[in-house]
Amino acid sequence: MLNPESPSTAPALIDPASKAFQSLLDKLAPTEATVLIVGETGTGKEVVARYLHHHSARRQQPFLAVNCGALTESLAEAELFGHEKGAFTGAQQGQPGWFEAAEGGTLLLDEIGELSLPLQVKLLRVLQEREITRVGSRKAIKVNVRVIAATHVDLAQAIRERRFREDLYYRLNIAVVPLPPLRQRRQDIPLLAHHFLSLYARRLGRPTLRLAPESLARLMDYSWPGNIRELENTLHNAVLLSKEEEISPAQLRLATLNDAPGPASDHELDDFIRHQLALPGEPLWQRVTSALIRHAMAHCDDNQSQAAALLGISRHTLRTQLANLGLIKSRRRRPPAPPRAFANAAGADRELRIGYQRFGSLGILKARQSLETAFASLGVNVLWSEFPAGPQLLHALACNEIDFGTTGEAPPVFAQASNSELMYVAWEPPAPRSVAMVVPQESDIRQLSDLRGKRIALNKGSNVHWLLLQILEDAGLGLNDVRVVYTPPKYPLTASDYLAVDAWMMWDPLLSDAEHTGELRVVASGEGRVNNHQFYLSRRDYLAQHGDIMRRLLTELTHTGQFIDSHRGEAARLLSAELGIDARSLSMALARRSHRPRPMDLSVIRAQQTIADRFYALGLIAKPVPVREAVWYGEPAPDVIRPLMAVS
Repeated sequence: MLNPESPSTAPALIDPASKAFQSLLDKLAPTEATVLIVGETGTGKEVVARYLHHHSARRQQPFLAVNCGALTESLAEAELFGHEKGAFTGAQQGQPGWFEAAEGGTLLLDEIGELSLPLQVKLLRVLQEREITRVGSRKAIKVNVRVIAATHVDLAQAIRERRFREDLYYRLNIAVVPLPPLRQRRQDIPLLAHHFLSLYARRLGRPTLRLAPESLARLMDYSWPGNIRELENTLHNAVLLSKEEEISPAQLRLATLNDAPGPASDHELDDFIRHQLALPGEPLWQRVTSALIRHAMAHCDDNQSQAAALLGISRHTLRTQLANLGLIKSRRRRPPAPPRAFANAAGADRELRIGYQRFGSLGILKARQSLETAFASLGVNVLWSEFPAGPQLLHALACNEIDFGTTGEAPPVFAQASNSELMYVAWEPPAPRSVAMVVPQESDIRQLSDLRGKRIALNKGSNVHWLLLQILEDAGLGLNDVRVVYTPPKYPLTASDYLAVDAWMMWDPLLSDAEHTGELRVVASGEGRVNNHQFYLSRRDYLAQHGDIMRRLLTELTHTGQFIDSHRGEAARLLSAELGIDARSLSMALARRSHRPRPMDLSVIRAQQTIADRFYALGLIAKPVPVREAVWYGEPAPDVIRPLMAVS
């Protein structure tokens, strides 16, 4: 493993394959050559790209990584090359793309094999001419960016299947870095294992654990289909679960290894496929796809993100296959069913699919399993799906993948502007100290006026989007006076992140952990600027069918809020095991907010409408949003919920 950010703490790999590999990187890093990194999922392709950047003359400039497989087809060109105002519906102002954002530095095009053919043509021209053209413009813009591409697919085969352009392949293929899988460099496993055990023990504030001899033997014998990522996840989980100083084989959660076959060669796979094609019965594609999906999900304990990574496909593709196999509900909307009372629900096939972000009341509710207990006798199955932030969660709500979730103030506004059928169900009191703008300790940003011209990282449409507008207003600045870099939430930050932007919009518990560790400094919090309400949200059709479920859910959430307020240390410990964040940081985050949901009222509706109107005035959303029309007015059971919610 190569760690460009913390070389002093990185393990010095000893396997001959690793040494030869690092020697190649050391030769390529100082050059300006375009590099193609080829390796299996989980081998650390982005880590290698960062190593090349940090050992190049561009090390003081940004390093940015974009996953080509995650780009929305309709907006991929605008994401890469930027767009002008009015270039497409919703383009209320011009925005630079990834190439412009990485000016002077390095841009990693991860999963390059997933790029569409039309975009491959445009990328080829960028690599040849070193210039881009924004969507909606005819003016070429020169760019000074070193491009590194990475893929887990066989591009030569993709060329034969006409899924990848041959001319682009040769343009990228100037310097190829074949990344060996972990099973081909087993001598590194003990060093990597010790590194990960120390890392997660330090993050969780625990003493460093050691592997029992038989546990290390299991690690050495395992084939590691998920490579270094799988090893890291395995040991992270072991640290979370272990109550002893020594990790036993059972805590590794690996399959039985003694009789496990090694990875099949291409020749063996070819023979197997030829044999299966000759057999009668169900078409081979359906049989193979079904088997791959089922076994991947079983291997990853039904974690969709891990299963998708193991298979080398996107989570969206995996969910489509799961729906086709009947393993999850399809995204297609079902016709409304008449409401049914709990009294008639025994044995009924009803579901409550909850989207959560691990932190907060829903994270505690999941950890305690109290909701499953409450609904067990009522014929309601509870399913949980984890999301990194509010915008992603509400996208899933709009696509009928979940029925309920919680976000901050801004995500529902953006979702409603995109014609989502979401409904506000309840809210939690303000928590303005739970959001802030942060900078590195040594940053020259000391006051708000220093923000002019600075790059600010923001998860678009998240709860801190509104805070950024308020901070800029306090500073006498507008959006055009700073450079907003839209990026998913990330913590802890790496050396490359520190170079990519100047400040980050952050929220708890990432914010509290950054404060507790002293890694970052708060420039401006939400205090005196935003309310930072938390909203509980559902979908109009779900509420029409299952108002009884929603009332009972709110009751359980109120009980959970009471538990958090009266047992904050225990709640922090529950979350620490889930998040891998120090319990002291989580206690700080929990103390900043109230966790008891309240029915929607006029004051909070008006506050939310103010945010929506401001976003529309600034062109951040395409149409006015009437918040009141998306409020659930279903009356909770007066003898159960109202007394609970009246407690502050």
